[in-house]
Amino acid sequence: MRGVRRPAVAALLAAAVLVAGVLAVGALAEPSAFVVENWSKAQVGAHGIPSGWQGHKWGNPKYDFTVVADGTGKALELKSDNDSSSISKEVKVDVKQYPVLQWRWKVVTLPPRGDARKAETDDEAAQLYVTFPRFPTAVRSRIIGYIWDSTAPAGSSFASAKVGTVTFVVVRSGSADLGKWVTESRNVSEDYKRIYGEEPGETVGAVTLSINSQNTASRAAAFFGEILFRRP
Repeated sequence: MRGVRRPAVAALLAAAVLVAGVLAVGALAEPSAFVVENWSKAQVGAHGIPSGWQGHKWGNPKYDFTVVADGTGKALELKSDNDSSSISKEVKVDVKQYPVLQWRWKVVTLPPRGDARKAETDDEAAQLYVTFPRFPTAVRSRIIGYIWDSTAPAGSSFASAKVGTVTFVVVRSGSADLGKWVTESRNVSEDYKRIYGEEPGETVGAVTLSINSQNTASRAAAFFGEILFRRP
């Protein structure tokens, strides 16, 4: 560059490198997705409650869960035999940045007569719950449960007949895709606004996986693969 001294050129180049570095660090600081679980650190064959997750005592749980190699990676196999087993993982996810929940699941055995619309038949082979904590958490938290139901039609949503803080969203229903890996994506922020009529709190506090068959005295089986929140 004519008329520009070498020290000035060097300074401009240094500034450009600094800006590029700041942008690169910013990109690293704000990834495109927040991974809740991909089971990569879990040992194949590990049985029971996975590391990093917490069990719940309701429904006489057997925690018949096993880490398996299935499809393109690892997954958690969940089985239920006349019991209800649920596990939760505490997270802090800003849904304004990462509003889309994405997960892979496969159902192989549906509980016969399962229907989440009725308390006496509230059994589902695969359930994924997102908790928005509000104090006091036991009675004011808002929980959206994405489920694969045996009977309730896909696309429907309704309040749980058993738990006042839960609203179900039926993502899949019946045996049409039984035995197949399916990837789902839900805009949790939009679902929250549709259900509750207002913007969600900024932070998701927990994700829960559940399987149950005790209400219909039957069996169920499913798999969960990677679970993450991502940008739109």
